[in-house]
Amino acid sequence: MAEAVANVARRVNATVEEGKDYLDLSNCKLISFPDGVFKVLTSVSKDIRVITLADNEMKVISSKLFSTFTNLRELDLQGNVLTKLPDAVAEMQHLTSISLAKNSFSVFPDKLTEIATLERINLEGNHITEIPVDKLCEMPALKWLNVRANPLDSNTLSALQSPRSFEVLT
Repeated sequence: MAEAVANVARRVNATVEEGKDYLDLSNCKLISFPDGVFKVLTSVSKDIRVITLADNEMKVISSKLFSTFTNLRELDLQGNVLTKLPDAVAEMQHLTSISLAKNSFSVFPDKLTEIATLERINLEGNHITEIPVDKLCEMPALKWLNVRANPLDSNTLSALQSPRSFEVLT
């Protein structure tokens, strides 16, 4: 555990000290986003464009993540055990890419359809049966949706077969 904490501290400090526009906390055995990290990153939170929290053990994402990192462009949460996102995700006005692959979603995170800038959504390897295809078609920037390895129902599959303004991987 101490090694994991030290690893997180090193990565956060490197982001601050080197003025990086990304924060990589992948493979850190995190079960949640550490509250202390918000405090350390206060001075640079507006500069962070990419956050990677892949391959941890996170069950929940705090809405504080979205209210702190308001200029986020890419968020990688793949390989966790998430089942939902906070409603605050809809407030991400610059987010272009989100990866939620290999999590435990059984319901499509509807709030994603409210993000006008979102171009790429990766939901591969979850437990989703239905997708709000009509809402996705109304997303102005959406270019790519990956829903491979989900037990999609037949209605959703047939709706996804129709020509779309975005690429769909099923």
